[in-house]
Amino acid sequence: MTFFELCNSAISALNTIIAKFLFFDLMPGEAQLPLIVAWLAVGAIICTLGLKFINIRGFLHAIQVVRGKYDSGKSAGDVSHFQALSAALSATVGLGNIAGVAIAISIGGPGATFWMILAGFLGMSSKFAECTLAQMYREVRPDGRIMGGAMEYLSRGLKEIGWPKLGSALAVIFAVFCIGGSLGGGNAFQVNQSYNSIAAAIPWFAEHSWLYGLLMSVAVGVVILGGIQRIAHVASAIVPIMCGGYILLCLAVLFKFSEQIPAAFSAIVSGAFTPEAGYGGLIGVLVVGFQRAAFSNEAGVGSAAIAHSAAKTSHPAREGIVALLEPFIDTILVCTMTALVIVITQAYSNPDYETLRASSQGAVLTVKTFGAVFSWAPLFVTLAILMFAYSTIISWYYYGERCFTYLAGEKYQIIFKLFYIFIVFVSASVTAGAILDFSDLMLLGMSFPNLIGVYLLFGKIKEQAEGYMKKLKNGEFKPT
Repeated sequence: MTFFELCNSAISALNTIIAKFLFFDLMPGEAQLPLIVAWLAVGAIICTLGLKFINIRGFLHAIQVVRGKYDSGKSAGDVSHFQALSAALSATVGLGNIAGVAIAISIGGPGATFWMILAGFLGMSSKFAECTLAQMYREVRPDGRIMGGAMEYLSRGLKEIGWPKLGSALAVIFAVFCIGGSLGGGNAFQVNQSYNSIAAAIPWFAEHSWLYGLLMSVAVGVVILGGIQRIAHVASAIVPIMCGGYILLCLAVLFKFSEQIPAAFSAIVSGAFTPEAGYGGLIGVLVVGFQRAAFSNEAGVGSAAIAHSAAKTSHPAREGIVALLEPFIDTILVCTMTALVIVITQAYSNPDYETLRASSQGAVLTVKTFGAVFSWAPLFVTLAILMFAYSTIISWYYYGERCFTYLAGEKYQIIFKLFYIFIVFVSASVTAGAILDFSDLMLLGMSFPNLIGVYLLFGKIKEQAEGYMKKLKNGEFKPT
């Protein structure tokens, strides 16, 4: 057995163990509803209703804050609102938007798009809640760096309300899953899917996966050595360009097939409720949509709270307001664009792509879909995939490193740094399906301790939200 075959076997075994808990079926029989999907959906609904649709009330104000209208140089933190949003978006706007959406529609049909959009809308409120908490309970470490995120508000926040042991246990569980998520979904999945698309565009790389891994390792190492400031700086440069360019390409495809757009939306809406498939089909497509949306925008997972905890602000709820833009941009905008292209071109059911769908090579499927429309598109999409993957890898390093530091201490950071780069190197040669499953399990697993903390601290979140919105309504916040 080769080293890479051993890696595949180890990942598959771990997947099986964790999946038995996370994907425990709440509705045995025809309609299968995994525990984890219900957990995320209920959490998003509670946050949306409990915070009185903060995802709608705070939307326009969030845009103003990101533009710097209320920035103050006196606020504590490492990065600006825009840089924190960019860093968090660079971790979410990745191959989940390109590869993940293609896989979701291949499995659940066009109707999965509807549930992805709904999950994104509800997830905006989850993001507000967790990122507000991140600002409330962040800590400035002796080296001057910010330590914040779910591990901090779980340990410090629950201790504040009389649950110190529970808080400490949940913080450790979250940190372990987050480290796994950074190595899986934030690293290995991105490297593997981007390599597949590069190898399809440049066949020479198909026999030299190790070289791609080496080149990506060097590129990642150069940036992560600089910490959150350098990561945020790179992300704030890459994210607007890659999102804007990719959306323009999607619009070009939609313009070319504009007469088919109404039929595509009809297929999405009718497929969402799958009357021909019955109750089991409805639950199935809902599950696929929510699961893919969670992997893409990470709402309720708690990961983005780590990036937003480092933002400069004097009002915790203000950073929560900024954070609610992420699921909108990531899922409602970018994922929907990809989904429309996949549906309109019918790539999800094209028999020529059956092998790609069966092997979970969503990135290559999307590249070929665009290539069938514009001959020059594969090169552009391949470049976009590379940028998406790269930005996600560097941002997820920060998440994993902060959680590793929380568990092991500052002086052992170099261990995680070197291991993270090693995972970049080997991931181009590992099976895509195993990595996708592991990534899902780690990312979704983070939501259990995270949402428990959100529920127990929900009163404090509501207090922050209502206090901030009242001051905003009364004109107490003056533009700078």
